[in-house]
Amino acid sequence: MPKKKKTKKIKKLKKPKTTKQKKLKLAPKVADKKSATGIDEKPEIKKIKKQATEKRIYNLKDFVVYPKHGVGKITAIEKANIGEIDIQFYKILVEKEKLTLTVPINQQSKLRPISSINQINKCISILKTKPKVKRTMWSRRAQEYDQKINSGKIYELAEVVKDLNKNSDIIADQSYSERQLFEKAYERLKSEFEAVLKINPDEVQKKMDKALGRAKIMEDAE
Repeated sequence: MPKKKKTKKIKKLKKPKTTKQKKLKLAPKVADKKSATGIDEKPEIKKIKKQATEKRIYNLKDFVVYPKHGVGKITAIEKANIGEIDIQFYKILVEKEKLTLTVPINQQSKLRPISSINQINKCISILKTKPKVKRTMWSRRAQEYDQKINSGKIYELAEVVKDLNKNSDIIADQSYSERQLFEKAYERLKSEFEAVLKINPDEVQKKMDKALGRAKIMEDAE
């Protein structure tokens, strides 16, 4: 009998997988996971938290500056329950105005620490410079000076003192409203000088008056 010829099996070459096919096969892995109960669980999306704002912790007897009232001293840190919410707050004594402020700790952005020695030295340099003379109406200038005084920024406070300072007969050369603004700014700046330099008020006044050129006027008047 004639021998049967052996037929060779030709193996079909597999076509390379396209990117679409790969994506389809990968899809089930990314699909929602099923829990033990068989209920589809959505993948957890983690929200990016905003960076927490830095909060300064003030202690008892610390000096702080409240922009609208100036330098104050923390006399107590107390707690109170308002509307079933526990609130912690500072009690701040502003001695110059004989005023006690209550400032919640979560609103302490309104406060700032007292200046450094370097900042005080820069203020003295500002007081030594020539005053800027503006030719605008006094009512407008007065408003600008008042905003600077209540800004809580020590350099702006020093600028007001320097600009409103008169190296002549102050009473005759200044209007009542000018003197009021000058004295307000002067006392605010003086109180911060006292808290930072830790020297008596008379010495602080001499230091400021020397920088303003007022010391010579006082000597001549005497």
